Amino acid sequence: MRGAHVRSVLVVAALAASVTAAWAQAPAAPAAAAGATRVGFIDVQRVLARSAAGVAAREQLERERGTMQREMDGKRKELESLRDELEKKGPLMTADARREKQDAFERKRRDAARLADDFQKELEKKEQALLQHVLQALSGIIARVGKERGYHIIVEKRGAMVLYASADADLTDEVIRAYDQQAGTKGKK
Repeated sequence: MRGAHVRSVLVVAALAASVTAAWAQAPAAPAAAAGATRVGFIDVQRVLARSAAGVAAREQLERERGTMQREMDGKRKELESLRDELEKKGPLMTADARREKQDAFERKRRDAARLADDFQKELEKKEQALLQHVLQALSGIIARVGKERGYHIIVEKRGAMVLYASADADLTDEVIRAYDQQAGTKGKK
């Protein structure tokens, strides 16, 4: 199922790229010309890097990443200290004491690895939430700019994700009718 989704995304991206390339090579026509379709794009990564909201979101993420990194550094130092103690004092300890220290070391190592994984997942979730927040704030602006400048479609540059589309450019119902018609014709054969 996931492979089919990836293939469909790749097909849509390739189609969008070929349509965009064809429009880029077409001779320039006045925007007001009847039937002219205007397509624009937005580089969301650049918006995130240069907008005030994007910079603030990145700074917030970096502060949280720093806090998590400091905690992980503390765990790393604790593990190094335990390992050093095992290496230096291990031969002098009884077998039971050495085994206890080794078990404590392994337990703390697993806990630290789990914590690092949890921190990574937490940062990814926060990054996604901040991105979503910025994109929600942008959506109204994108639609307004699209309408004011006469664009029919605005896509995201890197992911070919449609961010705004004029209702006049929506071919979904026409495609559904054609698909249903084709499926009905095949079923009768």
